[in-house]
Amino acid sequence: MQWSYRFVSGVLVLASIVGMSFALYLEHVKGLEPCPLCIFQRVGLMAMGIIALIAFLHNPVSNAVKRFYAFLASVGILWSVGVASRHVWLQTLPPDQVPSCGPGLNYLLDALPLKTVMQQVLQGSGECAAIDWTFLGQSLPVWSLAYFVLILAICVWQLLRHYPIYAKKK
Repeated sequence: MQWSYRFVSGVLVLASIVGMSFALYLEHVKGLEPCPLCIFQRVGLMAMGIIALIAFLHNPVSNAVKRFYAFLASVGILWSVGVASRHVWLQTLPPDQVPSCGPGLNYLLDALPLKTVMQQVLQGSGECAAIDWTFLGQSLPVWSLAYFVLILAICVWQLLRHYPIYAKKK
C-alpha cells in the first residue's frame, strides 16, 4: 500500500494536535505546571505540526518541495527530541548533581537576551529534574521522547521515501 504524501502530512498534523492536547490537558486539567524544557519541547512539536499542515494544504507535486517540507518538519521535531533527551538526562542525575532552580521562563525572557535565555533553559534546572507525573513507571519526559522519536521516524521516512512520478494526463 502506497500512502500519499498528503495522508502522511495529515497524520503528522494529527500527531501534533494530539501531543499538544495532551500537554494542555495535563497543564490545565491535572494542574501540572510545565517547566521551561517542557515548553521548549512544545515549540518543536508545534513547528512540526505547522509545517505538516502547510504541506497538507499545499499538497505539492514537486518532489523537491515535498522533501523540503519533510526536512523542515524533521528539524522541528528533532528540536523536541533533543530537548526531551536533555530533560530525561536531567531526571536521571543523582540529587546532588541536579542544577539549582532558577527564575521562571517569563522572567528570563523579560530580563535577558534570547541567546542567554536559550543557554540557561537548555542547561536545565532543579524544577526540570523533578518527576511530577509517571505512567507505567516512566516519567512524562520519557514518554514525550518516545512520542517525538516516533514522529521523527515518520518525518524522516517522508523525507527519504520514493515518490512516484505520475505522467500528466493530456
